[in-house]
Amino acid sequence: MATLQAQDFIERSPLYRKQAGATLGRLGDSVIVAHYGEHDESAQLARCALIDLTNLARVGFRGAESAEYLKERGYALPEAPNRALTQDDGSHVARLSQTEYLLLGSLRDAGRRVAQEERNWEFGEAANYLLPRQDSHAWLLLTGEHVSDVMAKLCGVDLSPEAFPQGSVAQTSAARINVIVINLGLGELPCFQILCDRASVSYFWDAMLDAMAEFGGKPAGIDVLL
Repeated sequence: MATLQAQDFIERSPLYRKQAGATLGRLGDSVIVAHYGEHDESAQLARCALIDLTNLARVGFRGAESAEYLKERGYALPEAPNRALTQDDGSHVARLSQTEYLLLGSLRDAGRRVAQEERNWEFGEAANYLLPRQDSHAWLLLTGEHVSDVMAKLCGVDLSPEAFPQGSVAQTSAARINVIVINLGLGELPCFQILCDRASVSYFWDAMLDAMAEFGGKPAGIDVLL
């Protein structure tokens, strides 16, 4: 079998230069890190891991009628701003304001449902406006028992479990750039979904790994999530 190369795909992560030596896998028309090395990364995931999900689909909607539109599309919505819900298919919906929502795709379907929402949207009379997020935001997943400790080194907001419980959303800054931090775990596994400016993700990736080093943190691939 031929080895996958990042340059062979239409879409590749802005972090591809930092993923030398990783084993790559397909995610639709894009390439994503499957795993680093040959060992099982489950223990790393539980302790402290950083996963690049930038090539997984995401999209936003804003407007007075966005909530009704998304409900008609089958999404369960948070009841208040700065809250998030995981959907039955593994995708996520974060409510960023009274009328703005962010949809994050699921690895179970390689993000197809959320990607289809962006393709299906049409401009019309309804107060529901598309906010493309694929090219504006990068998406990282921080996992493990030390998620709050890592973020405490980079962010002035208290993201401890007591102050920032499951389903919380913080729109703040970390390592001096704007970020959206969403506390949505995978079962019992603590996870922070972190979105930042795509153009700044290379810098932010390094800042995250530096903060994680104290806790034995390392990058991981998506195979351990599947």
